[in-house]
Amino acid sequence: MTSNVLKKQLSLWGALLTLVVASAAFAASDVDLKQSPEVSGTAEGQIKMPKQQEKMALNYVNQPPMIPHSVDGYQISKNTNRCLQCHGVEHYRTTGAPRISPTHFMDSDGKVLGEVAPRRYFCLQCHVPQTDAAPIIGNDFKPMQGFGH
Repeated sequence: MTSNVLKKQLSLWGALLTLVVASAAFAASDVDLKQSPEVSGTAEGQIKMPKQQEKMALNYVNQPPMIPHSVDGYQISKNTNRCLQCHGVEHYRTTGAPRISPTHFMDSDGKVLGEVAPRRYFCLQCHVPQTDAAPIIGNDFKPMQGFGH
């Protein structure tokens, strides 16, 4: 009699385990990993323009342009730079994004390189997403004549 009870319990646990594994597999099949910023590179020839607003006016000579779209989720590391997938010289024509400036290919000695110079690789050091947010502290900065609003 104990053997029949043990067989029923094992059978019940086996069915429960099968149900859990099947449920997990079903739930995982509905996940669209292509929406993850880590794996959603811009396909060759695909036009993707995330611009959300018009460019803001510059306030001084050689001011780095501000970014007219969100960069949330953009991966910029020593191994990858999400910005270059649209703004790089190989892609800007198909994406419609402005091309990276030729100055970004010069090293600190003025030598022209075949790739983006290390000192210009991390875009967010100079370029920031633009916003019309109120200043956190007072600011009496006035744009140079002919610049700004």
